[in-house]
Amino acid sequence: METGVGPPGKPLPRLEGHKRGVETADEIVTCARDLGVKYLTLFAFSQENWNRPAEEVSGLMELLCNLLVSKRPKLIENQVRLLTIGDVESLPAPVVQELSASMEATRRFNAMTLVLALSYGSRKEIVKAAEQMIRKRPSAPQPSATVSPDEFAGFLDTKGIPDPDLLIRTSGEHRISNFLLWQMAYTELYFTETLWPDFKGKSFSRRSKSIKAEKGALV
Repeated sequence: METGVGPPGKPLPRLEGHKRGVETADEIVTCARDLGVKYLTLFAFSQENWNRPAEEVSGLMELLCNLLVSKRPKLIENQVRLLTIGDVESLPAPVVQELSASMEATRRFNAMTLVLALSYGSRKEIVKAAEQMIRKRPSAPQPSATVSPDEFAGFLDTKGIPDPDLLIRTSGEHRISNFLLWQMAYTELYFTETLWPDFKGKSFSRRSKSIKAEKGALV
């Protein structure tokens, strides 16, 4: 999540920008549910984000932990199921604990599914899926052996989650940054100059309605 802009046109400190980004995420989740979006994925923390300064990473993990605790009642009230993708085991133990608690508390809900991509990188996900598929086929494949896209997709982190209809990329970046490379083969891509902390529900609603998303939308 990008830092926002503070008066007079000066960038906010990184952690403050992340806090504002969390507020935006809360607004977008609420907006998506009200629109009837069934699946919403937020790229909350990439694998590459571990390379950021230790103080920033620590602050992000604390922010995530507090967010999971404070927003759990709202998820339950709105019957939103929480899922995760990525190398979640690499996150600090308190974060993993709160993630598990929120997923368990919401696992039976179906009003909307919120997917948090945490310590996520699509290339690693694809490699891991290939490794798992190979282990499932211990004998050497014959030259005629084939693998269907559906079979391979069953080994990805997103197994059981529909491919996204829409990707919204904020901050003026025109790249997808190692995110859901397999799953976005037919996804509509929308790029905006607006920084994530300044991205509002109205913009999300307008963009989501424009493609008449049936499966869900992706941020």
